[in-house]
Amino acid sequence: MNPEQTTPARVISLGAPVAVIFFFILLFAFAKWGPSIPFSVLSQARGEPMIVTGEGKATAVPDIAKVSAGIQTTSGILSQAQDDVNKKSQSLVAALKNLGITEKDIKTTSYNIYPQQNYQANPPTITGYQVSVNYEITVRNIDQINNILTTVTNAGANLVGSVSFDLSDTAKQKALNEARNDAVGKAKANAESLAKASGVTLGRIINISENQSIAPRPILMNEKATGLGGGTAPTTPNVQPGETEVDLTVSLSYEVR
Repeated sequence: MNPEQTTPARVISLGAPVAVIFFFILLFAFAKWGPSIPFSVLSQARGEPMIVTGEGKATAVPDIAKVSAGIQTTSGILSQAQDDVNKKSQSLVAALKNLGITEKDIKTTSYNIYPQQNYQANPPTITGYQVSVNYEITVRNIDQINNILTTVTNAGANLVGSVSFDLSDTAKQKALNEARNDAVGKAKANAESLAKASGVTLGRIINISENQSIAPRPILMNEKATGLGGGTAPTTPNVQPGETEVDLTVSLSYEVR
């Protein structure tokens, strides 16, 4: 064999690895110190579901109210304070029943006895007693709320607290169904739009989840309502239930073909 014929082959066999190494060195240098090239990649791996969401809303007028009312009295003798509270409580309950409020909707929430003490004496001495009883009144006829506030005040209640509104189970379920239909419709529309834009075919829905939120809107109230504010007040307080908003978010998981 002629030695001169083997020389080119050796040069090629040694030069190829050197060229490859040199190429990767240049590539590393360009990636580390060269200008950045912005790009984005959106991929949907085969077998992974497409998840879309939709938010639905519905409003409903509350059909249940809860009124906090109570009686408080003070006397130097405990039994007298208790008798006074008991008599006024009986009148209060009777007045509510005359308005159609059932006994199950008149709930005693607290009964308190507070000794009144003279701390300047040594040792401190009890000078009297403060006795109070509080009720939570559930009003199922919302149109009665203003009349009930006036009635409990006239019946001797001197602790008229908050008025809160809520939805009955029937009204709540109706609002949830409306919000759910709205949310599912929007989620399906989002899925169809996304599938069309990305060029994929939707399969069946394989999972559904939802998140609920029920929030009452502020109570509308006359600023000078009797027992609920100062100044010259009308005979009947003006309290309105406003609206309760139901928000519901639905997530749908689709098979992708």
